[in-house]
Amino acid sequence: MTTATRYRTLPPVLLICALGCVAPGALGADLSKAAAGAAAPAAAKAPAAAPTLPTQPAPAAPPAPAAPTSTPAAPGSTPVAARPAAPTTPFAVVGDTVISGADYQRALAVAMRKKYYHAKPPEAEIAQFRRDVGNDVVNRVLLLAEARRRGIQPDADKIKATVAGYDRQYGGSGQWKTGRERMLAAVVPQLESESLLERIERLVRTVPEPADDVARAYYEQHKDLFVEPEQVKLGVILFRVDPSSSNAVWAGAKAEADKVHKKLVTGASFAELARLHSGDRSASRGGEMDYTHRGMLPEAVHGLVDKLAVGALAEPVRLLEGYAILRLDGRRPAQQRSFEQARQRAGDLWQREEGDRRWTQLIQALRQATPVRIDESHYAPPRGPADKPRAG
Repeated sequence: MTTATRYRTLPPVLLICALGCVAPGALGADLSKAAAGAAAPAAAKAPAAAPTLPTQPAPAAPPAPAAPTSTPAAPGSTPVAARPAAPTTPFAVVGDTVISGADYQRALAVAMRKKYYHAKPPEAEIAQFRRDVGNDVVNRVLLLAEARRRGIQPDADKIKATVAGYDRQYGGSGQWKTGRERMLAAVVPQLESESLLERIERLVRTVPEPADDVARAYYEQHKDLFVEPEQVKLGVILFRVDPSSSNAVWAGAKAEADKVHKKLVTGASFAELARLHSGDRSASRGGEMDYTHRGMLPEAVHGLVDKLAVGALAEPVRLLEGYAILRLDGRRPAQQRSFEQARQRAGDLWQREEGDRRWTQLIQALRQATPVRIDESHYAPPRGPADKPRAG
């Protein structure tokens, strides 16, 4: 998952967790409960909960190994000693914003489902994954505050179009008709937050095209990125076999390829035999193919081609499409492209890297400028039955 998407881990179809995860074929399992949850006043300023797809209930977060207390906290944050925490305890305080434990658990569930679907996360990854999600939740709060500080406004037209999409999709539901306003009261603020995050990221990452001296400096520092790979020109005779064919069919194709190979070794015309036997589209050209980058060839032929001298013939090799006889007709070594040839690509790569740098720099600056206190006990795995204290 890229940095660009980690702060917006929300599915495109929104009926939020606060509304109760919507069951398949229905708008909501408990509309009255959903409306009550959406309308309940927040105890403290907090980020919007991550929504879920209406056709997939959010799974509970799988157990994870306890995060080691020696893991350093993110810059600008103050860790609290790790111990199992209840979802009702605050996860973090970011400036004057309190992120509840429930908000963190919802974000964790959405991120976990997005990355692992319903599979169990690898034990070696889960501790760091929980921390990464925690940092993303904190960064989301900081970025939203920064967007508002800059006077960025949500894309009202896009939000209006999204709501119109909900009306089209759920308009026939009685639950939607009776609870629409209460649902949208919870959904629209999330759409607005997503829009702000998209807009501030686009603003920060949009970098003007570099001047020639900047692009040239990038080219000189990354010359390995501007090398034209080696190219080879092959002749091919393909004895085509359907991949699902029986072993007997494959054996027959191999026998025919061996027979033709012997003829070629004794001086028979490659072009004539290609026109007669090959199932490749190059057959009408006598098996002649255009120059192609070595990396575009099937993995099975890399070793063969590397060992061939120009004009040499390879033994029949099994490919996905059948058996093939290859002849190396030409080889062009890798070549360094000049700056003039690579100017456009060098500029594009510089812009992308500079955008990444500015985005990372902004997040680091926000973390350093804002007091952040994270209760790392939320990174600890939930207690299982064996962990509960015994009476007596």
